[in-house]
Amino acid sequence: MHMLLLGIALLEYLKSISGTAVGLLMQDYGCWLSMKAARIESKGVTLGFRAPQFQLPEPLTGKVWALEDFEAHPALLVMFICNHCPFVKYLKKDIVKLTKFYMKKGLAVVAISSNSAATHPQDGPEFMAEDAKLFGYPFPYLYDESQEVARDFGAVCTPEFYVFKKDGRRPFELVYHGQFDDSRPSNNNIPVTGRDLSLAIDRVLSGQLVPSEQKPRYLAIELGYPFLRKINATDTKTYATRTIIFLQNDGTLKPLAIELSKPHPQADSFGPVSKVYMPVSEGVEASIWFLAKAFVVVNDATHHQLCSQWLNTHAVVEPFIIATNRHLSVVHPIHKLLLPHYRDTMNINVLARNVLVNAEGIIESTFLGGAYSVEMSSFVYKDWVFTEQGLPHDLLKRGVAVEDPTSPQCLHLLIEDYPYAVDGLDIWVAIKLWVEEYVNFYYKSDAAIVQDSELQAFWKEVVEVGHGDLKNATWWFKMQNRVELIEACAILIWIASALHAAVNFGQYPYGGYILNRPTKSRRLMPEKGSAEYDEVSKNFQKAYLKTITPKNDALTDLTILEVLSRHASDEQYLGQRNEGELWTSDSLPLESFKRFGRKLAEIEQKLIGRNNDESLRNRYGPVKMPYTLLYPSSEEGLTCRGIPNSISI
Repeated sequence: MHMLLLGIALLEYLKSISGTAVGLLMQDYGCWLSMKAARIESKGVTLGFRAPQFQLPEPLTGKVWALEDFEAHPALLVMFICNHCPFVKYLKKDIVKLTKFYMKKGLAVVAISSNSAATHPQDGPEFMAEDAKLFGYPFPYLYDESQEVARDFGAVCTPEFYVFKKDGRRPFELVYHGQFDDSRPSNNNIPVTGRDLSLAIDRVLSGQLVPSEQKPRYLAIELGYPFLRKINATDTKTYATRTIIFLQNDGTLKPLAIELSKPHPQADSFGPVSKVYMPVSEGVEASIWFLAKAFVVVNDATHHQLCSQWLNTHAVVEPFIIATNRHLSVVHPIHKLLLPHYRDTMNINVLARNVLVNAEGIIESTFLGGAYSVEMSSFVYKDWVFTEQGLPHDLLKRGVAVEDPTSPQCLHLLIEDYPYAVDGLDIWVAIKLWVEEYVNFYYKSDAAIVQDSELQAFWKEVVEVGHGDLKNATWWFKMQNRVELIEACAILIWIASALHAAVNFGQYPYGGYILNRPTKSRRLMPEKGSAEYDEVSKNFQKAYLKTITPKNDALTDLTILEVLSRHASDEQYLGQRNEGELWTSDSLPLESFKRFGRKLAEIEQKLIGRNNDESLRNRYGPVKMPYTLLYPSSEEGLTCRGIPNSISI
């Protein structure tokens, strides 16, 4: 559906919904992205467009650059890039090589980053300067903090390439707005050549016309397409899904439209083949809408297992555990601080690799990704950022919060009744305060951090060996001061305790009814006039069961979700230590830890009060299923609550 027509249809549909819109959210599983709020409205540009004026700072030098600074050149290449984008990372070295070559021939080049440092701290000015120095950018790399320049250029993704020619009039005229070449990060069969961009630059510098037929620039959704092609070549069939969700004035969410996309039959460079579905309450189209939602849920269930659960908790913590045991003695204060949060994690990960995420194991056999599951998880890991794993940064990155210095947590939630965020922030603040008091007791100055050889060796191994694939990332803490150590330890404890509790112990209560949360899809959406469409119209239940997880796989999923959602009889919860008061002889840390435990008990009572508040529709609502996953305490068994110290199941 054309986006303009979709917009008109959405407006008409919004009129039929009681209440007032306070926002639109987008959930995108084209490349395994999390929910995010749209931020930039693009005006779009066409060939012949005149380069807009700008004045932007260069973080590396402090110089302010303007369009006029490039007027002496016959052509100008403007690139919108950033530090964290997988596409940009994939092309960085080749971008440097290409621009160095053409700058010698007279081409002017400028790169601009318009990403918000609030949502992506690694794209902030400090890290931009480091990136420019690390890769030896021969061009100025400018920071568009307000994003106004991006809007003026119509830039909506990274990287975007604009080639302008000088035609005697001011300013430059756009002659090329397209891709670097046909290569993609997840398709090594096509080498990086810069062919498309090079041909355009060659023609401009030689005074020739640039063909108006140009391949479109990169779309983020293309990241997942090689996996879609592989998956759809098996018995499993699926789509990249994108959902527009309406945030109503009572705080609840309502899906407005679902876009199902699949790769173009010829090549990814032709863009996706997409269709948009909207809510219908009667007839066969209501069944089609139900199927569209099922494809979204299948993607969500698979993303949850491979990314939210396995990658973002179990897998990423392992290097920290290994480095701790190699470099921090058992009497080292940081070893003592982190030890409870490592309990049984290596053991459960070994079991997972033998049963869950192994070849032909439960995940490969019963979830969407099949044989490509771990490969997909590894692909997502390339964009994992440790410094964004703390809850405040995570909420900012996903666009569900904005910075607010006046609030206790220094941010404002865009969905005020968001149980995970509201409850989680209370837990995060308590963890951070406990860690801050502990670290400041043992380290009286930043110099003490630098001079701690065990700590420095520990951190060096985490970055360069444990997470070696990301060792060149500029966002890693340098571990030179107490602020960095406090944040790093708080993030680790958060991941091992509250984050894992939130994504793990609700799996059976929320996902155990497989009909409502299928893990696999076996047929694509039926087309009008087909036998499958006729079956949907006559016997939807039969058609639905043929589409989703088969019976035996559903029984396996149900069993494993129940096992994973249970607490062990010897579970140790946040704010508890099985050594009692014997873990340290220092009285101040002991008293601080007791305060931490008392604070968690207070928070639990606060959460109980929230769940009894009937005005909070996302907690109370028609189902009356309170959000209890972040209650710190629990009993043994299947309780849908409790925050263990560590990832032990």
